[in-house]
Amino acid sequence: MTLSVSSDRKLKKMKKSYLAMHAAIILAGFTGVFGKLIDLNEGLLAWYRVLFSAIAAYILLLITKTPSKLRMAEQFAVGKVGIFLAIHWVFFYASIKYANISIGAVCYCLTSFFTAIFEPLINRRKFSMSELLLSAITLFGISLIFHFDASYQLGIVFGVISSAFAALYTIFNERLVSKHDAKLINFYQMCTGTIGLGLLMPVYLYFFPTQRLFPSQSDFFYLLLLAIFCTVGLYILFAESLKRFSAFTVNLSFNLEPLYAILLAFLFFKEGKEMNASFYIGLLFVMSSVLLQTVISAKKRYKSLSH
Repeated sequence: MTLSVSSDRKLKKMKKSYLAMHAAIILAGFTGVFGKLIDLNEGLLAWYRVLFSAIAAYILLLITKTPSKLRMAEQFAVGKVGIFLAIHWVFFYASIKYANISIGAVCYCLTSFFTAIFEPLINRRKFSMSELLLSAITLFGISLIFHFDASYQLGIVFGVISSAFAALYTIFNERLVSKHDAKLINFYQMCTGTIGLGLLMPVYLYFFPTQRLFPSQSDFFYLLLLAIFCTVGLYILFAESLKRFSAFTVNLSFNLEPLYAILLAFLFFKEGKEMNASFYIGLLFVMSSVLLQTVISAKKRYKSLSH
């Protein structure tokens, strides 16, 4: 009887984390849309995003009365992970600017591939053959997409770099969510991202000059939505899901993001006219890896709960 109650509680907590994860995935699908709507270049876009998000995260801490004091060493440990996230955003938006939303979103799927490589090295565990094989399917799908239009290849390269930094962010963030409140983690990481990108911005703008340094009225509005819903809200849900699922499972589940992003891109920007059979075949391989991982993860979770 006790075991049954305990298993029931575990299942309820898993369902909560599962819903949090997929709510985050839906919100993530909109990030590419905002990246296309905002006229700023990728560096400034990413910097304004972390700045606005830091402000929004601080207001959320005040509203929820969450204790925000951490020791200096803890602030550094939490905050430095935000640098990975900020760099990921710069390359993600570069991928969208140099290609399109669909390409940037699909390239994000390689996060699971990099997680399968980086996590065993960082956490000093054995490589998982199932994770590597599933990631190989994703990699094959991306390679098909890479060859469908030469004009998008630079955007794809930026997308691949972006996914590598996304993997590093998830792996290191997984360690933090068990120790600190998700809202607090998000606040310190946004602050560090703002400072880090801010220090690099003069060098960045020297090599990539732009006539526009400040957001327009419409850009300002989109940045607010991006910060509140698709950053603070998304990454709090993301952190909550990491409490129950591994970094690899969360990253592979986020491969569903392209489905939402591509549907939105087709709806608002008519990107479907730009794609050919090679793109759709590659996308099919990517989505197959998600389906297989979902089945494998479900079986593993069922076995762990039944024992």
